[in-house]
Amino acid sequence: MDFQQLGKQFIGGEWRDGKSTKSLPDINPYNDAVIATFQIANVADIDCAYQAAYKAKLEWDKVNPYAKRDILENAVKYIEAHEEEITSIIVQELGGTRLKAAFEIGLVKNMIKEAATFPLRMEGKILPSVEDGKENRLYRIPVGVVGVISPFNFPFFLSMKSVVPALGAGNGVVLKPHEDSPITGGTLIGKIFEEAGVPKGLLNVVVTDIKEIGDAFVEHPIPRVISFTGSTKVGSYIGQLAVKNFKKPLLELGGNSAFIILEDADIDYAVQAATFSRFTHQGQICMSANRILVQQTIYQDFTDKFRDKVSTLTTGDPSDPQTIIGPVINNRQAETLEKLIASGIEQGASALVQGKITGRMVEPTVLVNVQPDMAVAQEELFGPVVCIIPFETEEDAIEIANDTRFGLSGAIHTSNLERGVEMAKKIHTGMIHVNDITINDEPIVAFGGEKQSGLGRLNGEWSLDEFTTLKWISVNYKQRKFPY
Repeated sequence: MDFQQLGKQFIGGEWRDGKSTKSLPDINPYNDAVIATFQIANVADIDCAYQAAYKAKLEWDKVNPYAKRDILENAVKYIEAHEEEITSIIVQELGGTRLKAAFEIGLVKNMIKEAATFPLRMEGKILPSVEDGKENRLYRIPVGVVGVISPFNFPFFLSMKSVVPALGAGNGVVLKPHEDSPITGGTLIGKIFEEAGVPKGLLNVVVTDIKEIGDAFVEHPIPRVISFTGSTKVGSYIGQLAVKNFKKPLLELGGNSAFIILEDADIDYAVQAATFSRFTHQGQICMSANRILVQQTIYQDFTDKFRDKVSTLTTGDPSDPQTIIGPVINNRQAETLEKLIASGIEQGASALVQGKITGRMVEPTVLVNVQPDMAVAQEELFGPVVCIIPFETEEDAIEIANDTRFGLSGAIHTSNLERGVEMAKKIHTGMIHVNDITINDEPIVAFGGEKQSGLGRLNGEWSLDEFTTLKWISVNYKQRKFPY
């Protein structure tokens, strides 16, 4: 697979440069190597992409549902045939480890397999009527065209999480990947579906930046749904802009997940699960555990073992199979983490493990003596930094866990599973996992957040609902009698 070929816009089934005079270098965050350079898309390109998706959707309507399923399944075959190359671009473009790449590719393949069933699940209903001789039919139909805006952290999966269900439900799609992941989150996906055999123009990928296009991607009159994954601040703006323009927003936003360890938990297992929940892909996952809440009676035992475990995590070249923690995506992320750590220490926290920050390389940091109202406990820590907070009672843990504007994921560790379930019901979050990690996503289970962690649900039947609409067509077999 030629990564230079993927350094183009994919609009109307053609690989070409954008019409803007500006360029975007795609930089390896570990060594600053330039992977590809994009001539970015402008507002005219955005219009071309949406027009192409609209026209191609009309062709997609004519394709037999079983043929659509086969085309989408071809995408899995293409990924499997090019898995090593896809692993390479995840490592190069994202600073992801090979372990992270394997995890992400597995999620993508499962998502495509689920969405490939959508063409066969476009079921309607026939409902009775209050009028004699009348029949009410409900048809499930595609919304039309979907605009997808994806993030930099798990871009292959988080782009695909909206793109392929939207295609499977019969829509055209325009995808705008993050400028730090234009290949993995964008043009790679365009290439996969081009090779799979979707109609030309059904999926379009525009690589650009907001300074160039402003609000044009969301405000364009063609898309009916805007699916955004990213920060809560930007998501709030996009959601309001979408509603203002009578489009449905789907928002998967930030998190501040609590990983709760009760005194009857298996501490050694909890240490392993907490480590994975925080440090996978440098902690750059919306579901990552930001706050580890530990019952006071086991606090010292846990923190000792957690410190020892975290101290073994290797930071370095993500292409090295032994590396657990690679670079964060850009300098801005590293600087934000450095400021949050400093503010926490200034406010009274102390470092159980103090990692160095050298450019984009951020070594693990574990903060203790953290108060729930500190910035490090309230903000999303999008990197290899975590807070440990003790609690006395179960009620205290629930209160601390809920003391956040976010509500995405979480975990509870206890030997009493039903106690864990009852506790989980009291935590205001879209997802929470008993005796597991905070990072979970399965293709047939509803995924989404509460509070400022998002709007809507994706995966399985919920994605099918989000990317389709219901149309009522009634048939009157008789003539009505009118009062005048």
